[in-house]
Amino acid sequence: MLPHLRRSSENPEHGVALKSIVVIGAGVGGLVAARELARKGFGVTLLDAADEAGGCVATHTVAGIRLDSGAESYATRGGTVARFLAEIGLADAIVSPNPAGAWVQLDGFAAPLPKNTLLGIPGVPLADDVRRIIGWSGAIRAQLDRYMPLVRVRRETDLGDIVRRRMGQKVLDRLVAPIVSGVHSAHPDLVDVHAVAPGLTAAMTTQGSLSGAVMSLIARRGAAAQGARPDITGASAANGVAGARAGSAVGGIDGGMYRLVDALVADCARLGVDVRLGSVVAGIRRVPNNTPGQAEWMTVLGDGAVLGSHGVVVAAGFRAALALLASLPPADAAPSDLAGPAASSGLGDLSEPSDLAALTRSSEWPGSSAVTLATLVLDAPALDAAPRGSGVLVAEDVTSVGAKALTHATAKWPWLARDAGPGRHVVRLSYGRGGEGQAPSAVTQAQALADASTLLDTPLDETMVQGFALTEWRDSLAFATGGHRARVDELVEAIHEHPGLEVVGAWISGTGLAYVIDGSRVKASELAARLHRS
Repeated sequence: MLPHLRRSSENPEHGVALKSIVVIGAGVGGLVAARELARKGFGVTLLDAADEAGGCVATHTVAGIRLDSGAESYATRGGTVARFLAEIGLADAIVSPNPAGAWVQLDGFAAPLPKNTLLGIPGVPLADDVRRIIGWSGAIRAQLDRYMPLVRVRRETDLGDIVRRRMGQKVLDRLVAPIVSGVHSAHPDLVDVHAVAPGLTAAMTTQGSLSGAVMSLIARRGAAAQGARPDITGASAANGVAGARAGSAVGGIDGGMYRLVDALVADCARLGVDVRLGSVVAGIRRVPNNTPGQAEWMTVLGDGAVLGSHGVVVAAGFRAALALLASLPPADAAPSDLAGPAASSGLGDLSEPSDLAALTRSSEWPGSSAVTLATLVLDAPALDAAPRGSGVLVAEDVTSVGAKALTHATAKWPWLARDAGPGRHVVRLSYGRGGEGQAPSAVTQAQALADASTLLDTPLDETMVQGFALTEWRDSLAFATGGHRARVDELVEAIHEHPGLEVVGAWISGTGLAYVIDGSRVKASELAARLHRS
């Protein structure tokens, strides 16, 4: 017999009990969706195979200091995250980074990243801080952008192609590529300009040049200083616009970004969400709903337990989500009756073709990137002067270091310098460039220390090391790669043919907490509306 739904308890905000929903994945997207659905009166069960919630907003303790081991900042664009933080009680904890900004390491020298840039694209190519990096010849070539005729930009054009054609190779290699690779884990030639710089091509049309478009966007965004993504690569210190040193486009939380997860978990508990960590999901299946109160969806756990619900939100990482979606039978097929012997697996016959099978085939999606973060806690008073500002991005042709980026966390965040104490510094290095697919070879403490010493231009030795930790992030999707948005739109359209099913996450809405929070709330609200009507 099919399991029947348990009615949720009275909702604290709405006072009525409605239908039940299972949310698979307790990253920020899943937590936000679960909270939103619970606020609308649904009985919500939140599942995740991990032992801790948060996904890429993670934490670890190194040398007695609790630190972010994943995202360490958020994009300030539009104020989405700040408003949400205020909503969950963290308004007083919002902080800004050190405005000194970051540097770029080139082959043979390093320099501060210029002001008045967007993803490294200069708004004033002949400015002194731009010429310092690309030289007179590069600056003059970039300035020609102002006099070149504007060729209509295709709907999907890679960022690298635009920069190369309009401003030349030096701007691409020395300014844009280090930032885009560090922030989006992809080379500019693989990145869809519409995904990473919304409005840029439209501004080119009105302004007549790429540099004019950059200045137009800077003026439009103004003092709000907009940015790109929460940082799990160690490179968020270098992404920004708006006339300040790059880095002003992000915000943080006093005490660490993991406080967002703690607050979300607490609010979900307050709203009655049943959070089950360490719960592996084997599959999902839609089943008959012939009588009131009967389950329309079945979620089968790794231990064979079956959860019934009126709806399912898939909030897992993109590879896991694709695997779950691929197991569904066609939307127009009669739902399988799981009663009897065929139900022993909880999913019935999975051999029948799915209408999502082709859309979820891994080969049709961009290759994922793998990143290793190496965190050093150092007793190094020589770093008090913050010799490279808030961090360093590394150009691809630099062979003297293996890291692609470094964040001098105690220089970037005053709260962390306060917690670490005088003369103590936290440095985080990022290894593994987008498109490599495989995780970088094992990073040793000696390698991380040597790279930090080179990038910070400061002698560092093993006697200064108070703590060292490695964190690996595998199988993360570069949302910004060309064609991804079209693939997602096609998949979402097919998903909506399955009543009661929704999918959320960075691979759906876009990388960055602003996109994930807003996207998850919208998708949860849309699902709630559909279930109210059913």
